[in-house]
Amino acid sequence: MVEADGVFDALIDTYCAGWSDPDPVRRRRFLGDVLAEGATYTDPTVHTVGVDELAVHIDAVFAQQPGMRVMRVSRVDAHHGMARFGWRLVRADGTALPDGVDFLEVSAEGRIRRIVGFFGGLRSI
Repeated sequence: MVEADGVFDALIDTYCAGWSDPDPVRRRRFLGDVLAEGATYTDPTVHTVGVDELAVHIDAVFAQQPGMRVMRVSRVDAHHGMARFGWRLVRADGTALPDGVDFLEVSAEGRIRRIVGFFGGLRSI
């Protein structure tokens, strides 16, 4: 897949909408629009396979943080079907949790097949 300007931006922004929309049906639809079949999502707290498992996880996060939204806060760096971007979870009252970073692998068909998320920034040695 050739990484054309804006292609990864649109893919990732739709993925973030899947984390942010207050309606669970729309959240699943956003995820279904961008995730490959059997796509995996892994962060320090969970490993999911497929749209349904990720949607259930996001539903649980929404239950803990009603009205939250996940915002992309960096440009997307991409090459060879891989991408990374910074994000921030913003609570309904506008307060933000520490930023995180996601790494993505994108299929030749332009769908996300793997997401690995990290919370917080890099730690100095």
